[in-house]
Amino acid sequence: MPIDPAKATSAEPRRTPLTWNPKDILLYHLGVGAGSGQGRAHPATDPDELRYTLESRLHVLPSFATVAGGGMAAEGGGLSAPGIDVDLSAVLHGGQTVTLHRPLPVRAEAAVQTSRVAAVYDKGKAAVIVTRADVADADGPLWTSVSEIFVKGEGGFGGERGTTTRLEVPAAAPDLTADRPIREDQALLYRLSGDWNPLHADPEFAALAGFDRPILHGLCSYGIVLKAVVDTALGGDVTRVRSYTTRFAGVVFPGETLRVRMWRDTPAPGRIQVTATAVERDDAPVLTDTVVEHS
Repeated sequence: MPIDPAKATSAEPRRTPLTWNPKDILLYHLGVGAGSGQGRAHPATDPDELRYTLESRLHVLPSFATVAGGGMAAEGGGLSAPGIDVDLSAVLHGGQTVTLHRPLPVRAEAAVQTSRVAAVYDKGKAAVIVTRADVADADGPLWTSVSEIFVKGEGGFGGERGTTTRLEVPAAAPDLTADRPIREDQALLYRLSGDWNPLHADPEFAALAGFDRPILHGLCSYGIVLKAVVDTALGGDVTRVRSYTTRFAGVVFPGETLRVRMWRDTPAPGRIQVTATAVERDDAPVLTDTVVEHS
């Protein structure tokens, strides 16, 4: 069997050095739509936007944690862990949480990621691999990342199903709504931050996975949505983000528009509930069960 849950979860944690610099931050920000001027009333040269695209003013969007180190942080050791051997065409990102312990620096020379497979769940026709990664540098903890990786065709091994938490969409109208058009080349740009899965670039490979054309990376949508929340609801201040969690409910195709709806203080202060949908496909769900906790 390609997945051996006992072997995967009992393996020793993996320690991986992570390094990044302002160029990596800038490339990531461009990959999630910074500087495009799309969906915004002001141009790429607006001071608020330059905080993402100009090294002398640079701050770091917390979702950068998912690509820090050229993609090593995103993978978290999950798909290369002992006991894991799966076909990339069967892999989809199921969910993602990043918890910040302090604002991310624009440069790191000696950060270390400690990662492990926390669980493998049997969903019947699929398996879900849950990985946890803790990252720290010389000054202490930076973030904790938990990823859920959905692998089609790898269930049925008799394991635990795991728990599922769903958030009801508030009945009230959203407090804020932001539309974010996705460039036709967005996936090609985003993949330069380290996710080279051909599902997002190669039409033939996408067809093997059941799509008529390449899809946008789920973590690219994840970054685009967080940037919309920071810019719209948090005054552009990335340091206010404490944690960000989501479930990937559907795909996005380059060229579509993401509609990001936000409910403040739901159900408590310091918590923004979010949904993201694909406008051109009758608001098909993209991100659900999404929460940004903030100061």
